[in-house]
Amino acid sequence: MLTLILPDIRSVHNVGSIFRTADAAGVSKIILCGYSPQPKDRFGRKRADFTKVSLGAEDTVAWEYIESAQDAIQKLKDDGHTIAALEQVRGSVNIFDYEAPKKLALIVGNEVGGVSPNLLALCDAALEIPMHGKKESLNVSVATGVALFALIK
Repeated sequence: MLTLILPDIRSVHNVGSIFRTADAAGVSKIILCGYSPQPKDRFGRKRADFTKVSLGAEDTVAWEYIESAQDAIQKLKDDGHTIAALEQVRGSVNIFDYEAPKKLALIVGNEVGGVSPNLLALCDAALEIPMHGKKESLNVSVATGVALFALIK
């Protein structure tokens, strides 16, 4: 059971792309937090800009909105999930070497700041995608795709 937590992702295109990739990887649920764009607007109508990118994956992947990422993490911990952050930090583990537990929740960070220190402190593990070029990061939707397929190996 693999769950994604998306706190404060700025771009509707990134979130829509993550939904589409999550469907392909068999993600059980996506939890949107903070200001991450949701598939429906404040009136409950489908967002055309979201659906254009997700190709309707918001209808095939379970999702919910929980304002506070801390509350989402606690809810998942109470349900027996291991919490991992996709982040390059001291002590992070190469994601290709990580043996995912049966119940894993992966936090994917904001496009600019990554996973915040206060959320990292709540995690059981930090996982990183090894970088071989001059740039030290990937687009959040691309990184999520790499991570998901590494975890379901």
